[in-house]
Amino acid sequence: MLTTTAIDLDTLSVNTIRGLCMDAIQRAESGHPGTPMGIAPVAYTLWQRFLRFDPADPIWPNRDRFVLSEGHASALLWSLLHLTGVRAVDPDYEVLGRPSVTLEDLKTFRQLDSRAPGHPEYRWTSGVEATTGPLGQGDANSVGMAIAGRWLASRYNRDGFTLFDFDVYSITGDGDLMEGISSEAASLAGHLRLANLCWIYDSNRVTIEGSTDLAFTEDVAERFLAYGWNVTTVADANDLDSVERALHNFQTEHERPTLIVVHSHIGYGSPVEDTAQAHGKPLGAQAVRETKRFFGMPEDVDFYIPDQVSEWFARGIGARGGAARTAWRSSFAEYRARYPELADEIERMQRRELPDGWQDALPTFPADAKGVATRASSGQVLNALAQAVPWLLGGSADLAPSTETRLTFPGAGDFQAGQDGRNFHFGIREHAGAAIANGMALSKLRPYWSTFLIFSDYARAAIRLSALMEIPTVHIFSHDSIGVGEDGPTHQPVEQLASLRATPGLLVFRPADANEVVESWRVLAGLRREPAALVLTRQAVPTLDRTRLAAAAGVAKGAYVLADPPSGEPDVILLATGSEVALALAARDELAADGIGARVVSMPCWELFDRQPRQYRDEVLPPAIRARVAIEQASTLGWERYVGDAGAIVGMHTFGASAPLKQLLTKFGFTPERVTQVAREQMAANT
Repeated sequence: MLTTTAIDLDTLSVNTIRGLCMDAIQRAESGHPGTPMGIAPVAYTLWQRFLRFDPADPIWPNRDRFVLSEGHASALLWSLLHLTGVRAVDPDYEVLGRPSVTLEDLKTFRQLDSRAPGHPEYRWTSGVEATTGPLGQGDANSVGMAIAGRWLASRYNRDGFTLFDFDVYSITGDGDLMEGISSEAASLAGHLRLANLCWIYDSNRVTIEGSTDLAFTEDVAERFLAYGWNVTTVADANDLDSVERALHNFQTEHERPTLIVVHSHIGYGSPVEDTAQAHGKPLGAQAVRETKRFFGMPEDVDFYIPDQVSEWFARGIGARGGAARTAWRSSFAEYRARYPELADEIERMQRRELPDGWQDALPTFPADAKGVATRASSGQVLNALAQAVPWLLGGSADLAPSTETRLTFPGAGDFQAGQDGRNFHFGIREHAGAAIANGMALSKLRPYWSTFLIFSDYARAAIRLSALMEIPTVHIFSHDSIGVGEDGPTHQPVEQLASLRATPGLLVFRPADANEVVESWRVLAGLRREPAALVLTRQAVPTLDRTRLAAAAGVAKGAYVLADPPSGEPDVILLATGSEVALALAARDELAADGIGARVVSMPCWELFDRQPRQYRDEVLPPAIRARVAIEQASTLGWERYVGDAGAIVGMHTFGASAPLKQLLTKFGFTPERVTQVAREQMAANT
């Protein structure tokens, strides 16, 4: 049996991590053993000697953040969480008694209900700071976390009270750095001079297909120097002293983010070292035994954990993190006594709660036939709301004048190198912008980002992950339809609404007028565990007269009866979202002139409507009324669930065209005449 007389505790701990990774992957018969084995010494050094993290309280606000961007190495993280004794946290942010990752979880790696899934999952396993796996996402999230750390420090630190000074670490790999999102995020991080950010580049030169020489031969260090990063190199991942020096180098760098290039070898001594096999699939039982023998571990014992390893971690990260957290709590108690309003903000932020009376800031808009674009009314609401919620902040992918997401009130300011305002300039980086906003949300800020709806395609992975992580990122999209006009089909979204609506856990709002915008913000501002997409018009839409029509408060239920015939039951139901609601109302008036009673249903958020009780849904869409027409300047996919097999959909079946708006509306059938014609056809077919 291995003892500390034969090997020092550092090496013993590293090899224990490697052994757990090998055994977990081998038992699952699934996973990537090479990467966690190769980078284990670096992760160990970071956690045991540097990371300011308390396993007994893994969510205290000023902890350092550790992101495993190369999420396929998740066995490494599960081993660390188990060996350091990280405690689980429930959704109400109360620390529980059970371990975050038990030995049984490790033994059931990648199996149903295990807290050790195939890739790190935020909210599923405590100690996971971000859901990673799609390569590069974790890196971009870490940029958002570093931004959040700097912004929090600027707003809340006071003389004698350093409440926020946490560092953010991301272990990234060759695959992460091939993905474009990491380049976008690194470029912005260098521009912003995020000195609290450190990426540890696991340069093992192997991907699933083989050597990185197949497709990735650039000089990564030179690339990051060009981005404005501090770059240092560790020649051998096994050299813990060199790793320690590199991490000290990061901590003494106060002007730039840091990239530590670590040269590692897949497997480190395993019979399949330096091969894609070690990266992409289990080693095999015989190779596991031989590798354990190479490391001096008992080859016939699975999931071997010497008692002194857990004790060693408790004396290292456990003691250091516990002391830091205790000191922070004590300091915060004094801070609360001296700055009660700021302390209240911090506590509410951690619970994802909003200030008292925040809804009082929301405006109302008078009826106006000429109206205003919903992007413009949203900008007004956003500015009012942001003054009531100081940690609501964000920006755009170079389109703030068009998406109207700039905060313009005094003191809002910009976030730049040397400036810590609330307006962010993500540049033409939609994918990174969305992922960085996710990182800010993971740090408990309330972020939004924006672009044109058509460019949501560039951010799809990050939008999806905001839903998977259940974080309240607000994705704002303007220029929502063929109403973009002369810009043509490259800029006219068609399939994007259907794509967003297909995402589980994402609320998609397409409000009809300024007051539906207000009510959409009322709902999404209060969200704690759901992201939202707010889809807005470029062109002006009428502000509806709510003295004649139903109140916009119906937005909270996703869909509501906006208008009914003056008397009697409806003959036909017209359903619409966004700018097409006004079209449905115009068609209703034409039908009424012919003695046909039409109900108009505004459906700004399908997801909320689908959650309503059956009774309410049947009240809005009575099953007996089969003549129904849906109207939306987008793909028709999905509308069939509301119009039924007897209904019709006036929508887009092709891409758009380059022409003035009125010509486009006529060409594609978005006119009162076309809608009334389809409505009559439906009535005839259902008599």
